[in-house]
Amino acid sequence: MNYDIIIIGAGPGGIFSAYELSCLRPDLKIAVFEAGHALEKRRCPIDGDKIKSCIGCKSCSIMSGFGGAGAFSDGKYNITNDFGGTLYEYIGKKRALDLMKYVDEINMRFGGEGTKLYSTAGTGFKTECIRNDLHLLDASVRHLGTDINYVVLGNIYDYLKDKVEFFFDTPVRSVTADGDGDSYTVNCDSGSYTCEKCIISVGRSGSKWMEKVCRDLGISTKSNRVDIGVRVELPAVVFAHITDELYESKIVYRTETYGDKVRTFCMNPKGAVVNENTNGIITVNGHSYEDPAKQTENTNFALLVAKHFSEPFKDSNGYGESIARLSNMLGGGVIVQRFGDLIRGQRSTPGRIEESFVTPTLAATPGDLSLVLPKRILDGIIEMIYALDKVAPGTANDDTLLYGVEVKFYNMEVEVNENLESSYKGLYIIGDGSGITHSLSHASASGVHVARNIAN
Repeated sequence: MNYDIIIIGAGPGGIFSAYELSCLRPDLKIAVFEAGHALEKRRCPIDGDKIKSCIGCKSCSIMSGFGGAGAFSDGKYNITNDFGGTLYEYIGKKRALDLMKYVDEINMRFGGEGTKLYSTAGTGFKTECIRNDLHLLDASVRHLGTDINYVVLGNIYDYLKDKVEFFFDTPVRSVTADGDGDSYTVNCDSGSYTCEKCIISVGRSGSKWMEKVCRDLGISTKSNRVDIGVRVELPAVVFAHITDELYESKIVYRTETYGDKVRTFCMNPKGAVVNENTNGIITVNGHSYEDPAKQTENTNFALLVAKHFSEPFKDSNGYGESIARLSNMLGGGVIVQRFGDLIRGQRSTPGRIEESFVTPTLAATPGDLSLVLPKRILDGIIEMIYALDKVAPGTANDDTLLYGVEVKFYNMEVEVNENLESSYKGLYIIGDGSGITHSLSHASASGVHVARNIAN
């Protein structure tokens, strides 16, 4: 079957490419191939009752499907160039911000109206952070919530389904180029499909697949970083004075011991800690809801340390995977430990967790994170917790829960030009699968950018 454009991946990059193309060039025949399920069929079997841990579904509904890994996130769109990727290095800072604001407008039009846009501009908390050797990054943050995010995605799909042909549960095995980019063939188990232009937007979960495609086509790449750490869970009141004003606060700290940077990531006020399955490895993440009825008494956020590697080692993701596999081996999945137990050098037990004043929102295995995380990373996380305790007293309480491990895998950075076009004419690589974007807003903006380039 022949198409003008094939989009591989129905995450934010792929969705916004399809949306913008359908608006600008409704005459084009467009197909979207997605390895996961349609939105309404995305269901994680973990219910906390009969099924308490990951059972290794063939297609992880948390990570794959329409909406990508962000579908069941808490729907935070950070409008900033300070973090979330390096898209601005390719298209310029103003254009990157303008595209992120445009994405926000679309989300508002498709069901996000009424949600709050937070901002760090002019906040006194930034001064308080600096006084304690912490650094608050600047951003405007649109929080949709997991529930509203799902509604927005559903409405966008309803808009697109009659304009674009979707192939769900259809993983693409390979992409071949005819010449230097006259046309492309997308090969699936069900058959082969051709197109004049191809947009690849496979997200972080498609990192290994993306590496293979680049290797097969001879597209240059360079190693990226990997972020390793834990997810912290504590009473929501501890961070309420921050989350009520800012919702998402990206705070960076440079450790005294090693000079490493530790940062907060993905803050979920009154949220829940959840499992993720990436290439068969169980890691941890967090969600939060806009609906008060679905909120909890806890707030969770990640503390991450970025690790960059130089020659001769290039497999940063492999390093992160090995640490996550060790956690899975010791705990059968995610490990949880009280901060007080970690400091005292003792393993958390079911009894200690049961007696804790913080009730876990995820059924994880009590254990000892010091047997999993490298000492340098763990020392940095402990130092960061004590630093945060100065601006949010209670962070370093004995009963603060640490879940491990949390790993943010970044695709190797693919060589593309200012149009996000590879060395093959008409083959575009966008979103987190490119290694250039690391967030919902940046990935979505990259999709709009490529669609406008093609339409022109």
